[in-house]
Amino acid sequence: MKRREAAVKPCSNASLNLPIPSLPAPPRHRHHHHHERAPPLRRPQPPCPPTAHVPCFLKPRPAMATAVPTSPFPRVGTRKKHTIAFLLRALLLMCVAFRRVIALIRICCYIAVCVPVGSVLGVAKILFAAANERSIRCMNQAALGRSVTGTVAGDLMVGAMAHSWRVLVQGITSLAFFCARADEYVRPPPSPLVLTAHDKPADHPQQVHISVVGTNKMRISWVTDDRSAPSVVEYGKSRGNYTASATGDNATYRYFLYKSGAIHHVTIGPLEPSMTYHYRCGKAGDEFTLRTPPASLPIELVVIGDLGQTEWTASTLSHIGGADYDMLLLPGDLSYADTQQPLWDSFGRLVQPLASARPWMVTEGNHEVEALPVVEFAPFVAYNARWRMPYEESGSRSNLYYSFDAAGGAAHILMLGSYVDFEEGSEQHAWLERDLAGVDRRRTPWLVVLLHAPWYNTNQAHQGEGEAMRAAMERLLYEARVDVVFSGHVHAYERFTRIYDNEADSRGPMYITIGDGGNREGLALKFIKDHKSAHLSVFQEASFGHGRLRIVNETSAVWTWHRNDDAYATVRDEVWLESLASPKMVMATSGHHTDEL
Repeated sequence: MKRREAAVKPCSNASLNLPIPSLPAPPRHRHHHHHERAPPLRRPQPPCPPTAHVPCFLKPRPAMATAVPTSPFPRVGTRKKHTIAFLLRALLLMCVAFRRVIALIRICCYIAVCVPVGSVLGVAKILFAAANERSIRCMNQAALGRSVTGTVAGDLMVGAMAHSWRVLVQGITSLAFFCARADEYVRPPPSPLVLTAHDKPADHPQQVHISVVGTNKMRISWVTDDRSAPSVVEYGKSRGNYTASATGDNATYRYFLYKSGAIHHVTIGPLEPSMTYHYRCGKAGDEFTLRTPPASLPIELVVIGDLGQTEWTASTLSHIGGADYDMLLLPGDLSYADTQQPLWDSFGRLVQPLASARPWMVTEGNHEVEALPVVEFAPFVAYNARWRMPYEESGSRSNLYYSFDAAGGAAHILMLGSYVDFEEGSEQHAWLERDLAGVDRRRTPWLVVLLHAPWYNTNQAHQGEGEAMRAAMERLLYEARVDVVFSGHVHAYERFTRIYDNEADSRGPMYITIGDGGNREGLALKFIKDHKSAHLSVFQEASFGHGRLRIVNETSAVWTWHRNDDAYATVRDEVWLESLASPKMVMATSGHHTDEL
């Protein structure tokens, strides 16, 4: 210790004549008394050179390696610093994102002003298709148990993004549908949905319905959750004794991220007319019973529109099932799924008891379109997959319009599409001309047409929506002497006299609106008293119900409308029709137009 003090002595303040500044006391762990040993980690200070002008105790000393106790938890101050840093970064990112959104909006505005609308829609379609295809591919890979990104975290992130995309598209589509259906009239409160569940094994058939194909065959359609179930129908004339079988095809469809079960279609026949057959689908599940339509008159046709799946619908179906009939015709708006694809499944299960026993012949309405506005993604994809009609047999290229014969050809029924091109020069217009030209009214005394949007309507709802189609096709129907035209869309019942071109004409069809099957939107309550067609409207009532057209013979038929409000399906409207092909009507209409039915 003495040697150390001697080494420091030449550097004393007295020898340098420097004032001693007032300094704070050094820390306790760095202050050592002369009699203590220096810490092992502290090195001795070298002596100051004689020429130094700063006291040694003012020179910085090297840091000592002291053992600092560690803690598994960060200090409070450190946490605050990290939080503040995170918030600053988030704020910065938000600012950057906001600037980019503003820039994107400016670009879109520029494109909207400077680029043709068609080009913008084309770009939107491409971008939408690319995003949707990517989402579907990711969901396909996930369903197969395959990784999309190669990592669990990446797959979770991609799955969340795909789900968010589905929710976004569903929301936009639903909003568009609601806005498109916003009317100026007030409807009653909607009726609760009747959702029919499927509680049987996956290979058991559900949503079974039948339709006529040609003169003596029937198409059986059903769905199975098991996509590997066989597409086969066994059938015979007695229960449990199947003497024949037929095979068909099945397919699934995708709507955004929804994937359907296997949809089977099998055509059986030849079948005898007015005969009861028992059948089983897919070699599993329950046995069903059907009756084929008659091969000659009389025949009874049930007509309902805008059916849906509510308690009102259940009432309508109950009234229909309470009396016998041969075939059911539906001019559009079946399930009211409106992009919510599981509602197609519940609708099929709801109508199965009736639709599996008698042929259901349907055409599309606006609620079957299910296309996203602007980009028109997947129009009619669910309807075409689930409700296959005999369009090919009638020479049509589309499931959205077709025709077929009933009662051995005594009646020819045309199902037209209100939501597919119908203007002159379109495929549907050309097909309608060919189809009507091929009808021999001597063999086929009755011509019946069904479509969705009414051509004549005095209700406040959906005014003028069928006018373009009327202008394009009314002349064809008039020249062919169509007897009656049924439509839906307006949720009320209305019957007109025989009309052509907004005037009473005994050679024109009778027009009947029957969009009162039981939809969830409620009734269209208000009729316009001073409407230009009011003098042509014979009967109108805003009530739920169904109609029946009984074609008695080659010259006469009776139409009745049955209202659901009563304890029974009471007949509220009734009118007799005479075929425009009958000799009496031909003679009566050979002169001036009259107001006769």
